[in-house]
Amino acid sequence: MTIPTALTDLLSIRYPIVSAAMGGEAGGALAAAVSAGGGLGLVGGGRGDREWVERELRLVTESTTAPWGIGFLSWAVDRSAVEHALSYRPTAVLLSFGDPTSLAVPVRAAGATLIIQVTDGDEARRALDAGADILVAQGSDAGGHCARDGIGTMSFVPTVVDLAGDVPVLAAGGIADGRAVAAALALGAAGVVIGTRFQATHEALVPAELSKALVGAVGADTEVNRTLDIARGADWPPRYPARTLRNEFLERWRGRDAELSADEAALSAYREAAARTDLAAVPVWAGQAVDRVTAITSAAELVGELAAETEAALRRITVRDR
Repeated sequence: MTIPTALTDLLSIRYPIVSAAMGGEAGGALAAAVSAGGGLGLVGGGRGDREWVERELRLVTESTTAPWGIGFLSWAVDRSAVEHALSYRPTAVLLSFGDPTSLAVPVRAAGATLIIQVTDGDEARRALDAGADILVAQGSDAGGHCARDGIGTMSFVPTVVDLAGDVPVLAAGGIADGRAVAAALALGAAGVVIGTRFQATHEALVPAELSKALVGAVGADTEVNRTLDIARGADWPPRYPARTLRNEFLERWRGRDAELSADEAALSAYREAAARTDLAAVPVWAGQAVDRVTAITSAAELVGELAAETEAALRRITVRDR
């Protein structure tokens, strides 16, 4: 079984399924498993920590000969971090959140496929100007960081598809089963990027407590906030808050971000709670489709399951259209 699209043709993969480059959680084992399963696995290079990136890229290159890639935060890395990753010969490099223009140059020079994630029309145009080979249209349904004033994936993807012309577009945000993959393809996307569902896999670098929290959650348990970034001391640009599961810390500090920033006792208490992975405090990144996370599984098996669900959904659509 294959699901041919412009993405699968471009990257020589079987299924139009990409695992998100979740910083610190999507390591080499997860990327290798997704790629071996027929999708494209992305290592979450995040801010480009050299020791972490080297370890995970050695792991992925030793674990699979299938196409794989790495993602970076455009606002947080410099060109040397990208060039270092390129020395491991990834098939693709994803740039997200921030101006990708300067970082795109070494990616294109190395001949890697340049994927740029966008959260609004202006970012999409800038990505096309930077020479993106693939765009990722991330809707506000997504778990983790997203646009402060973003719109839902179903509304956003067609807008980016129309802007992109011949450049393939991947849908991201609120996609956690084959029905959603089929819907994205129907909207004109060439594939999808999935994060939350791949967090709940054996290969993800996620503490067991957090994985279990995902399995027990529903979309209504999520909210977009900057509060947990402030508590963590994470200097993300204000325009990119994060969707997480609600917890007791958020309930206590909701609407009081400025006060929290100045309360050293509260920040110290948070750091102590985070050190013991206290679910009453730490962020559990989760998109609005978290309802579909019902078990912790193998990533390679999950790719096959998603592909089978997608094929079945597409077949149902075709039958109904006759």
